[in-house]
Amino acid sequence: MWGAIHLDLLQASQRLVPELALKLRSRYRVLQRIFLHQPIGRRSLAQVLGTTERILRADVELFKEQGLIDVGPMGMSVTDVGEALLADLDKVIRKLDGRRELEQRLSNALGIPRVTVVLGDSEQDEAVMRDIGHAAAQILQGYIHPPCTVAVTGGSTMAALADMMPKSMTPQNVEFLPARGGLGERVELLANTIASQLAEKLGGTYRMFHVPESLSKPTVERLSKEPAISEMAERIRTADIVVHGIGDALTMALRRQLDDDTIAKLQASGAVAEAFGYYFDAHGHSVYMMNTVGMRLDDLADIGTVIAVAGGRAKGAAIRAAARAYAMDALVTDEGAARAILEQTQLS
Repeated sequence: MWGAIHLDLLQASQRLVPELALKLRSRYRVLQRIFLHQPIGRRSLAQVLGTTERILRADVELFKEQGLIDVGPMGMSVTDVGEALLADLDKVIRKLDGRRELEQRLSNALGIPRVTVVLGDSEQDEAVMRDIGHAAAQILQGYIHPPCTVAVTGGSTMAALADMMPKSMTPQNVEFLPARGGLGERVELLANTIASQLAEKLGGTYRMFHVPESLSKPTVERLSKEPAISEMAERIRTADIVVHGIGDALTMALRRQLDDDTIAKLQASGAVAEAFGYYFDAHGHSVYMMNTVGMRLDDLADIGTVIAVAGGRAKGAAIRAAARAYAMDALVTDEGAARAILEQTQLS
């Protein structure tokens, strides 16, 4: 493991050999992208990194010689040795590129104890979403202590988390539940799908919740009295861990096909964020709530661990508003969102 002494030595070495840190960051990024997209061919890797195969050739050959990657018919994959190196270098890279300081500033600004910021902006680079998913998977693994129950929401960042969750070699006594109902969206983005994928990866169990996301108030009251639905809702609301995404208010309203009057009300009330079917203004005040069965805002106070996962510069205002609305124990985001949040904090 790299300790403070190693970091100090590396930073001192930069004064004598400035290109040392640049080369380290460059090769780390190449190896990390292979890991996030494995198996991947050299041409596809060049496209992901925005470079050429010729420029990558030397790094790839070095990785092969050092036993950091395997090259097969399907492309390149990172070896166990390579994965261990990536893990060891993570703290070094965070220090060198200033993300450790960025994480601390964001933690202080939002009042969230644990913040992880990945390189880049998922709004500008789709590959960053996989990095967010990988970081979120690592964070979630650290909080899981079987036996326990994990409730998850749907969405693209949560789908990335499920995709990047490493497969466990031994079954774990963990139950995954969809935090809320949801029908009509792309199946890979549904909370039911994400819960089943995480259970499969970790050798746990899962339960489905086949209830529409938005219902009339009388329908919600009627369904809540059904024994099977009532029992499931209670399991969700007493989960040990909740992992959720945060959405831009108007984007989510349009995606859910809310009526024109409701969208106009959201705009008039200054709604900027959505989470768990609640819409919040910039101050974290709830300005609209969907009628749904499942996790409610009040339930979060009794949940052991609340983890938020969201990225992209445009999500900065939404993340900041959600952090004001309810307590979070951990946040996984990217540089784009992190810098947008800090800019907004300085202006307010």
